[in-house]
Amino acid sequence: MHRDDFNILNTNIIYFDNGATSLKPKCVIDSINKYYEEYPMNAHRGDYNLSMLTSNLYEKSRDKVKEFINAKSSKEIVFTSGATESLNMIINGYFKHALNSNDEVILSKSEHASLILPFMELGVKIKYANLDEDYKLTLDNISQKVTNNTKVIALSHISNVIGDKRDIKSICEFAHKNNILVVVDAAQSLGHTLVDVTDMDIDFLAGSAHKFCGPMGVGILYAKEELMKDIKPVTTGGGVTSSFSEDEIVYKDYPFNLEAGTRNVPGVIALADTIDYINSIGVNTIEEYVSDLRKYLITKLSKLDNLDIYNKDIDGSTIIFNVKGVFAQDTSLYLDKKNICVRSGDHCDKMLHEVTGVKNTVRVSLYFYNTIEECDKLVEVLDNKNILEESLGI
Repeated sequence: MHRDDFNILNTNIIYFDNGATSLKPKCVIDSINKYYEEYPMNAHRGDYNLSMLTSNLYEKSRDKVKEFINAKSSKEIVFTSGATESLNMIINGYFKHALNSNDEVILSKSEHASLILPFMELGVKIKYANLDEDYKLTLDNISQKVTNNTKVIALSHISNVIGDKRDIKSICEFAHKNNILVVVDAAQSLGHTLVDVTDMDIDFLAGSAHKFCGPMGVGILYAKEELMKDIKPVTTGGGVTSSFSEDEIVYKDYPFNLEAGTRNVPGVIALADTIDYINSIGVNTIEEYVSDLRKYLITKLSKLDNLDIYNKDIDGSTIIFNVKGVFAQDTSLYLDKKNICVRSGDHCDKMLHEVTGVKNTVRVSLYFYNTIEECDKLVEVLDNKNILEESLGI
């Protein structure tokens, strides 16, 4: 689907590492090139036409993000370098000042390092919700860990390894009845499934453009306006103050007080084109196609007796497995020789093995430009008793 929009697919690679980063369509690349060729100025810095044009396009992207996630106001959107920076800004800019050492944060061991580590650094008490027998995280898992000291539930919308999709709306409803705030890592869900922050009643959300066909180096931070106003700048510098002197610092109103220095202006501008592109296909269409493709691939892979598959029964885009007797990285090297790109290792989720008992896996992550023919090729090359020997060149 829409494969002609991606020139790299003409090189005959099979790209199954979309969980790490997606491919970029021509319209996004053209948008970045247009910026550098026609109006390569900084945003919110100059009082001349080309700089103001750049500023207007930058703010147009903020409006596009607002519409894309159905936020109530564009003031609820901050541009960052990626989901990692967004999460660090939420945790260090808000929760660092709102929590004390007796407060509890609920996470799970299937969360990304970018969500777990900043909370670890705060020194608050972290409780890890249990996963069910399929390694999924449910509201029941979470509710069992809640006490009167619970102040935050932090989780990904779709986990980056297991790939399970969490019921964010129900989790937020439960949390708010118990005066708990919810932080959602949407790195794997934006552009893959519908994200409606108003309907779901999400308090804080983080995402990365490069995970859904956008440019690298552009992140999204969303917070409800009543919470956004209390996020303190983690980084200060040019563009965030109205004035300062030896005695006083006067910061600009949000979101501009949280966008210090020069942002990735061409990337932010290209994000508007990214959103238009995703919308032209349809998020629901993408999700349905990827789900069907994954079911097809799972059915085929399950027939191979040399594989251990760890997440068969989920509806997301990822499949994690190992070839029996072969180290995950060796499988990845073998597949690379067949022109197939996959991820191997712990996938920035260094605690999940405490639950699954498996530290390193091969991860296949699908997107809308992948095909049945590519899936068939993967199955064909994995149906091989000599994978280890071929990966090592023996």
